[in-house]
Amino acid sequence: MKTRNPIHGLSLIEMLIVVGIIALLATMVISVASRIDTQAKENGTESLLALLDSALQEYHEFTGRFPEQSETDSANAVAHSEFLYSELSAIPSVRKILNKLSPSSVDNKSGTAETAAEIYDPWGTVLDYRYIPGDHFPLVVSAGPDKMFGTADDISNR
Repeated sequence: MKTRNPIHGLSLIEMLIVVGIIALLATMVISVASRIDTQAKENGTESLLALLDSALQEYHEFTGRFPEQSETDSANAVAHSEFLYSELSAIPSVRKILNKLSPSSVDNKSGTAETAAEIYDPWGTVLDYRYIPGDHFPLVVSAGPDKMFGTADDISNR
């Protein structure tokens, strides 16, 4: 009686199917991880804005006014952010709130040693601050994931 020797190995078609399935799964994992990262940064931005809202309210309680920054051009966001940080850090009770900010959120990337630090969102873009006297509350804006102000993905405290 003859016995058959089993043939071990995979055909090219079987290999291509396995590689295709692995590529599909890898694509799904990467897209989910990217979305989770974006959501984490959005939540971090919302937390940052909530801390700044608290700091602005404390500033208002101490001084009776908000820091006035009537210029609304986002091209000067660095100067607006420096102004906001220097105004807020001048009040001791507000400084305690600012100390709760993540060290990666406060830096002096754009200025000199004489200028105040700027406040950055999790994407590394400076926050823009605007307040026109008579407004109910100041506006603090993050440019969002695309790092461009004035687009649909901007995140603000209002």
